[in-house]
Amino acid sequence: MQSGPKTVVWFSEVTKQDIPLVGGKGANLGEMTNAQIPVPPGFIVTAQAYFDFLNKTRLMDKIRALLEPVDINDSRQLQHVAARVRQIIEHALMPAETRQEIIEAYRKMGGGLVAVRSSATAEDLPDASFAGQQRTFLNVQGEAEVATAVQGCWASLFEARAIFYRVQQKFDHFKVGIAVPVQKMVQSNASGVMFTLEPVTSDRSKIVIEAIFGLGEAIVGGEVTPDMYIVNKEDMAIQLKKVSHQEWQLVRNVTGGDRETNIKESLPASRQNEQKIDDEDIIHLANLARQIEDHYNFPQDIEWAKEDGRLYILQTRPVTTIKETYDDGPEITAPVLISGASASPGLASGTVKVIADPSEIDKVKEGDILVTVMTTPDFVPAMKRAVAIVTNRGGRTSHAAIVSRELGIPCVVGAERATVILKTGQVITVDGSHGKVYDGKVARRIATSPMASVILETIKTRTRVYVNLAQPELAEKVAAHNVDGVGLLRAEFMVGQIGEHPRYMMEQNRGDEFVRRLAQGISIFTSNFAPRPVVYRTTDFKTNEYRDLKGGEKYEAKEENPMLGYRGASRYIAEPDVFRLELEAIKKVREKYKNLWVMIPFVRTVEEMRRSKEIMEAAGLKRSPDFKLWMMVEVPSNVFLMEKFLEVGVDGISIGSNDLTQLTLGVDRDNEMLQEAFDERDEAVMLALEKVVKTAKKMGVTSSICGQAPSVYPELTERLVEWGITSVSISPDMIGTTREIIHKAEKRLGIAP
Repeated sequence: MQSGPKTVVWFSEVTKQDIPLVGGKGANLGEMTNAQIPVPPGFIVTAQAYFDFLNKTRLMDKIRALLEPVDINDSRQLQHVAARVRQIIEHALMPAETRQEIIEAYRKMGGGLVAVRSSATAEDLPDASFAGQQRTFLNVQGEAEVATAVQGCWASLFEARAIFYRVQQKFDHFKVGIAVPVQKMVQSNASGVMFTLEPVTSDRSKIVIEAIFGLGEAIVGGEVTPDMYIVNKEDMAIQLKKVSHQEWQLVRNVTGGDRETNIKESLPASRQNEQKIDDEDIIHLANLARQIEDHYNFPQDIEWAKEDGRLYILQTRPVTTIKETYDDGPEITAPVLISGASASPGLASGTVKVIADPSEIDKVKEGDILVTVMTTPDFVPAMKRAVAIVTNRGGRTSHAAIVSRELGIPCVVGAERATVILKTGQVITVDGSHGKVYDGKVARRIATSPMASVILETIKTRTRVYVNLAQPELAEKVAAHNVDGVGLLRAEFMVGQIGEHPRYMMEQNRGDEFVRRLAQGISIFTSNFAPRPVVYRTTDFKTNEYRDLKGGEKYEAKEENPMLGYRGASRYIAEPDVFRLELEAIKKVREKYKNLWVMIPFVRTVEEMRRSKEIMEAAGLKRSPDFKLWMMVEVPSNVFLMEKFLEVGVDGISIGSNDLTQLTLGVDRDNEMLQEAFDERDEAVMLALEKVVKTAKKMGVTSSICGQAPSVYPELTERLVEWGITSVSISPDMIGTTREIIHKAEKRLGIAP
C-alpha cells in the first residue's frame, strides 16, 4: 500500500494490513486478489474519504447531539433517531474532489453494473462481527448513481442495528469509519456461502457449502433454504449432499423503472428439486475454500457466486463462533412439534413469541423464544433477549444461525411452517443440537461434558446452584441461566473500578462518593438476580492490592506475606470507619433490593466474628428473615471451632476451599513447584470439609462452598451433597455441568426433587 491517505484504492493495492483504511471486507478483497483467488475486480472508496466528508460538511457535532440521549433498548426511539441521522448524511453535499475520484475510478473500471458494498473498519474482525449491519447496493449503473450509492453506504453506518451494536460493543461512533468497495456485479446463476469448518460443531475436518439458484442475498437473508454439501478436507471427497426444494430465485429486474433492482422469479417445477451446482463445482469450491483458509491460517466464512460457468469468491471473513469442544448429547425421546436444521447447539425452554417483522420485536421479552420466518440485522435486539430462535427459512449460514452462535443460544432454522404450527404464548423446548422443537418444558439427561453448562438449563436439584461473580457487565447474562442466585459477589472488582483507596477518599470528604459508586455496582447484581439472593462478600483486599489503588501507598504497609497479613475481619475491627462506608453502601442497596445478604471473609477467631457482627448491628444491619449473615470458612481455626463460630449467630457459612486448602496443607497454590501438593481432595482437606458441612447441618445453618473445587472435581461435589451441603457456588461457565453432577448424586441418594 502506498503511503499517504487516498480517496480511492484498487483491490490489488491493499492487504489485510489496511483494515483501518478499507475495512474488513475491503482488506479481504485485496488479500484474495493478491493471492490469485477469482474475485470480481473493483476499487474501494476509503474510510479516509468518509472522515473527510464528515469534517468538510461539519456534520459530526450535529450527529453526536442526536445520538447522545438515545436509549438503545427503546426500539422506536432508536429507529427514529437513526432515520434522522441517515437523512442528514444522505442530503449533505459530497466534496467535489471525492465525487470526481469515484467517477474516474468507475470509468477506468469500464462502467457497467456494479455492487456497492459497505466495509466498516470495526467489522469482520475475529472479535467483532455481526453480519449485514450496513447497506449493500446491487446492480448500480451510471456515474451519478455510483456516487449516490457510496453516500448511501456512509449513511448506513447509522442504521439502528449498527448504532445498537456499537453501543453494546463500546465502540465510539466516530472512531468507526466506513469504506465502500465498488465491484463488478456478478449475475449469479447459483450462489451461496461456505465455511471451512462445520459451523455448528466446529469440526475443522469438514468444509460446508450451501447453495441456491439465483443471487445470494436470498441465502444470506435466510429467505431460501439452501442445498447443503459437506466435503472432507483430508481427501476432498463429498461426504453428504442434502438437496432442498426451491420455488423461486432472486434475479436482476431488467425492466428498470422505480421497481426493486432484484426481483423474485418463479422456477419451473422441473428445476425446483434440482441440485444447485454439480459435483465438479462442489469440489472446485472446496479447493478454493481450503486455499483461502490456508492463506489466512484461520477458519473462514466465504460468499461465492457462479456466473456463466465460472465460479467467483465475493468475500471472506474469519469465523467468530468456534467452539473448542462440543458434545451435543443424545436426542430427546419426546413428541416433536416441528423439525429443521440444527444451527446453534443447546437446549432451552421458554414462551413462544411469533414475530412477523422487525416492527414487532418489542414483543420479545427476556426468556422468550423468538419464532419468525427469518431474521435480519434489525432483529438483533430481540435475539439478544431471546433464549432460543426458530425460523421457517434459512440454512446454517443464514443470519439467524450466525448470530445465534455468537450469542450462544439454541437455534433451529429451515423449520418451514414454524410460524403456523407454533403459537404465541405456547411453552416449548428448542433443541438446537438436533434441530427439534418439543411441546412444553423438556430436560435432557446426558453425560457431563464441557457443553453441559449450555444445554442442561432445565434440570432441577434440591441442592442450590449459586454462581461466583465480580463483574457487573456479566450480571444480566448470567442471571438468565438456571442458577439460584449469587453465592459469592466479590467486592474487589467494584472497588478496583472506583480506583481510589477508601480512606484517601474519606480524607478528601468524598466518602459519600465511595458509598454511592459501590452501591451502584452492587445494585446491578441485585436487580438482575431479584428475588434470588446475592451474597456479597465484604472487601478482602490484601495490603499489596490496597496499595495499588490511588492514594493507597500512604495507608498500606508493605508486608512480606500479604496472604497471611492484614486482611478480612481484622481490618473491619481495626478500621471500623472504613468498614462503615461499605455497610452504608449495603444499606443503600437494601432500601430497594432485599435480596442482598452479607458474608464476612477471613475470620481468624470467634472474637473477630463477634466484633464484626457488632459493628454491623450498630450500623443498622441486623439479621432478619430477609437479611442473612454468612461467614467464610477459610482458616483451619474455623474448622476446629465450627460450633463456637456458629454460636455467635450466623445464618450460613461458605467454604473458601482455595485458602482453606493452602492453610491446611501449608502450600502456596501459585507456586509452580508445589502444584501437585495443592489438591482439595487431599484427605486432610476432605476431613475438614466433612466436619464443616455436617456441623452446619446439625446446627441448622446453611452451608455452601465457593472455591474452585466444585468446578474441577465432580467427585468432591458428590461427597459434599452426601454430607448435606445446601448450596454450591461456581463459575458461570460451569452452571450446567455442576447442576448435572448434583442431580446425579441426589438421584443416587434418593433425594432428587
